[in-house]
Amino acid sequence: MRTATYFFIFLNMSLALFEEPAVYPLPFLVTSVVEVLCLLVFFGRLTHFAKVTTRNVFWKDTKNICIMVAILLSLTDLAIYGVLRIYNVRSIRWSRIVRPIFLVNFAESRQIRRAFRSIRNTLPEITYVFLLFMFSLLMFSLMALKLFGERNLQTAEGLPYFRNYLEIVFDLYVLVTTANSPDVMMPAFDFSSWYALFFIAFVIVNTYIFMSLFLAVVYNNYKKHLKVMSCD
Repeated sequence: MRTATYFFIFLNMSLALFEEPAVYPLPFLVTSVVEVLCLLVFFGRLTHFAKVTTRNVFWKDTKNICIMVAILLSLTDLAIYGVLRIYNVRSIRWSRIVRPIFLVNFAESRQIRRAFRSIRNTLPEITYVFLLFMFSLLMFSLMALKLFGERNLQTAEGLPYFRNYLEIVFDLYVLVTTANSPDVMMPAFDFSSWYALFFIAFVIVNTYIFMSLFLAVVYNNYKKHLKVMSCD
């Protein structure tokens, strides 16, 4: 039963590869029949839980409620999407986001729920590091606006360079990942090579220091909560 449950959960989640817009598109009738089959299996498992447990225990278990709601939402979305498709009205399958609920809430997924609880308990403790990182990012963005905003610099595409504060924040946020390096600094570097020091300082502080600190805090707190749950 556990193997069958995981198989249908995997099958249900993998439908995203074949539904529009899809990597390997299949006809809507095929994907809808497979999804209904998976939902029927999930409903059967839920019915089995209801038969082997008392009514009070079954209805007090939030996992069962989540599965039931996910099944109803999926069927409702499937029906609405099918009707709109008949009338050639373009719509989106919004119920795809609830499919991981089946993976998390079945009784066989205890280890996955434990991992999710560890992540949830870790989030408040990394908030301070994240806020400190955002403060650093905002301060560097303000410095960049003051340094480059009044020099009428332009990018290679002829667009204004570092004149809008929100755009600066986004560009420097991307620079933390080094995805736009060194393109983001080239207009300033062409104006004066000394401006490269600003971007070097930014990368050292935010990429090498803050990202390492952020990773260490996440790892240590996640490991601590996972160990506590294992003892419980």
